[in-house]
This record gives sequence, structure tokens and C-alpha cells, in this order.
Amino acid sequence: MKISNETKVGILTALAIAIFIVGYNFLKGNDIFSSENEFYAKYDKVDGLAVSKPVLVNGYQVGRVSALTLLENGQILAQFKIDPKYAIPANTIARLESTDLLGSKAVVFDLGNSLKYANDGDTLNANVQANLLEQVEPVQKKAEVIISKLDSMLTSVNNILNPNFQRNVDRSFASIAKTLETLESTSKTIDGTVSVQSKRIDAILANAESISNNLKNNNERITSILTNANSFTDQLARTQIQTTIDNANKAVTELQTAVNKINSGTGSIALLLNDEKLYNNLNNSAKSLDNLIIDVKANPKRYVSFSIFGGRKD
Repeated sequence: MKISNETKVGILTALAIAIFIVGYNFLKGNDIFSSENEFYAKYDKVDGLAVSKPVLVNGYQVGRVSALTLLENGQILAQFKIDPKYAIPANTIARLESTDLLGSKAVVFDLGNSLKYANDGDTLNANVQANLLEQVEPVQKKAEVIISKLDSMLTSVNNILNPNFQRNVDRSFASIAKTLETLESTSKTIDGTVSVQSKRIDAILANAESISNNLKNNNERITSILTNANSFTDQLARTQIQTTIDNANKAVTELQTAVNKINSGTGSIALLLNDEKLYNNLNNSAKSLDNLIIDVKANPKRYVSFSIFGGRKD
């Protein structure tokens, strides 16, 4: 039986289509020759998740993502096809997890502890884990702060390594070394002086200790002497002040008596102050005396007569 060319072309075309369909499904992860259990999960966002992405349990692939459907409420319904030989507990969580830094996602089943297993077509609980970039972002911010601080430190180090700064540091260390040498020399001088004068210092300290002991032993006597001296000075002060006050009072009294006599016209001073006639007589007497003194000075021979030979001259 001879097969026509048209028949051959048809058969080859059908085989090519069948191979294409099988290959396409194979590339998508669908196995058209075996039955698989279907499970579902709803997510608010599925960034990085695509059809044919693996479904993992502890890193082992048990299935794949077979479809993603946008629901009316904005959620995404993910369909998983799982090998029927794996029993999935009903309280298993289908967690969306990042697999690399580029944001690619896979579905990880966190198997529950329920004794009841999910049936084909059940919807599992869903959870979304932050992608690696989101997890790394806080670390990135901290790293940026650390890098900024390191940059400041490196700038400071560069300033320290500046030749001018190094010269200043060298001069500072040289000055410090010189100061230390001076201190060492001074301490040696002090040590020598102390060693030479140690006997004198010991004697001075012994004398000071003796004086301190004497003061301690005679503390009561010294206190008594100071008390007596204080009492004596207080009494002396009180006595002198009282005597002064008494004398002052007496003088004031006598002065008041004299003033009263003067005011009453009693006594010579009162007469001198109050008697105008007496005042005029005294004034005339003083004037006559003054004229007499002037005349004596002008004519001394009139009042005094003497001879060299002791004889009187008429």
C-alpha cells in the first residue's frame, strides 16, 4: 500500500503539533501524561512569582505553580499542581518566598501538624515573606551609616598623615620628652636634698611630735589658762568701761552745774559775762597797762635807774 505525499505531510504535521504541545507543557512544568492534585492559595501581591515556579517543602520540589488568576477584589489566586504521592496537611501554609536578590519568588509549603489532609481542589492558607531586598534594606541603611563614619575616619587619618601635622606631632613629642627629662632631673635633685637633710627633717618631725604631745598632755591646763585670761579681759573691759562712764557722767554733771551758775549770775565768770561795768573796768585796766608798757619801752630810765659803780645818781 502506497501512502500519498499528502498523507505523509498530514502525519508529520500532527506529530509536530503534538511534540510542540508536549514540549510547551514540559517547559511550563506540566506533565500531561500524569494526574496531579490541584491546590489554591490567595495572595495580595505576587511580585516575582510566575507560572512554572517551583513549590518547595524544606527545599525539595513537590510541585509547581500552574496558573495565576486575578480576582475581582484585587487578590491573585495561585494554582499549584502537586505530585499526588505527597500528602499535604489541611493547615499547611503556602508561603511566598524570595529565592534570589533579583526578586524571583517560589512557593514554600510550611507543612502543618493536622491529621486531616487537604483534598484535591482545596484552598490553603497563604503568607507572603518579605523579599530579600526588603530584608536587606535595614542592613543597607546601617551599612550606609557605617560607610559614612568610615569615610570621616579615613578623612581624619589623612589629616593625621599630613606632613605638617606629623612635624607638629614630632615637636610635641620632643617637648614632652624634654619635660620628662626636666622632671626626672628635678626629682633626682629633690631625692638628693631629702637624703642629705633627712636627719634634720627627722629632728623637725620629732620636735613637732613632741610639741603635739605636750599640747595634748596639757590640754586641760591650756584650756583653763585661756578661760581665766578670757574672764580677766572681760572683767577688765567691763571695769574700765564702767569707770569711764562714771567719770563722764561726773564731768557732765559738773559742767551742767557751772553752766547753771553762769546762767544764774553766780560766780566770777557769770559776773564777767553778765556785768557790763566790770567788763568796761577790765577793758580800761588792760588799756592803761598797755600804755604803761609802751611808755616803759620808750623811756626806760624814767622807771629804772642804775649805776655801773653801784652809786646812785641824782
